[in-house]
Amino acid sequence: MSAPTVQDAGGHDGLEVLNLRKEYRSTGLFGRTRRTVRAVDGVDFHVPPGGSLGLVGESGCGKSTAARCILRLAEADSGSIRYEGLDVRAARGPALRMLRRRVQMVFQDPYSTLNPKRTIGQTLEEPLHVHGIASGRAAREAARALLGEVGLGTDAMERLPSEFSGGQRQRIGIARALILGPSLLIADEPVSALDVSVQAQILRLLDELRERRGLSFLFVSHDLGVVRHICDAVAVMYLGGIVERGPVREVFDAPLHPYTKILRAASPVPDPAARVTMMRIEGEIPSAAAPPPGCAFHARCPAAFARCSQERPLLREVVPGRAVACHLFP
Repeated sequence: MSAPTVQDAGGHDGLEVLNLRKEYRSTGLFGRTRRTVRAVDGVDFHVPPGGSLGLVGESGCGKSTAARCILRLAEADSGSIRYEGLDVRAARGPALRMLRRRVQMVFQDPYSTLNPKRTIGQTLEEPLHVHGIASGRAAREAARALLGEVGLGTDAMERLPSEFSGGQRQRIGIARALILGPSLLIADEPVSALDVSVQAQILRLLDELRERRGLSFLFVSHDLGVVRHICDAVAVMYLGGIVERGPVREVFDAPLHPYTKILRAASPVPDPAARVTMMRIEGEIPSAAAPPPGCAFHARCPAAFARCSQERPLLREVVPGRAVACHLFP
């Protein structure tokens, strides 16, 4: 049976994000605001139970900030975030603790996210103690079982992070994220710091865990090939907003937005015999502190016309299951 697909946000179970906004302000003398950076600017998406959504785009587009807002590692300024019926932004006390059990994150850098002074066993057991789930022998057995599930031997329990390779550390990071039994994993560039051969192993592991445990995924990446392998659907971000959203194969095989087309054309093709015209995006990404009027992509878009520099296009469904923010689609 195929995995659930990601549909338009609103009125669903799972993770629902509507009109999410997050700004960062820098201040000067006397607390005056010097500039405001719109990191996330009105983002909508939905991840159903058992589904997986990829957030893709160039560095600085706001995809990691959006992911951090869901976990309350960054506080959104406005918008709605709901998970399994819980209002994430309003959650406090026991509700917030339950959210932290149900939603976990796998971070990008396996070298900096593990405490170098704690053994792997201590790292995995600690969340069980903090949440009052298990202690002592029960906690150790749970940690041992999970190490086996991510492909590591139980001898890892007494060792320190410095004794492991990057791929092994990321397996430990995945085990730490799973120890509380979450239903949603947020993976922020989880393989970008690893060698290509190791990336494939970690992606295969995540795919197996998803199927075995019925997990949902929000997968943040700049790598279209990775997202195509692991995700059912994709949302393409540019300068804080989503410019295209839909089923992953449809978006990558027949992209609609000019930005998505260029990203796809610039992505490596696995067949070395294939003839591909590599494209590059002209110009620099505008500053999120001073976004251009109209469409944020218009200054770099080969298909831009007068309206693009004057009016911001709204993200809307243009064909069933496909949404795009572009004036080329009436």
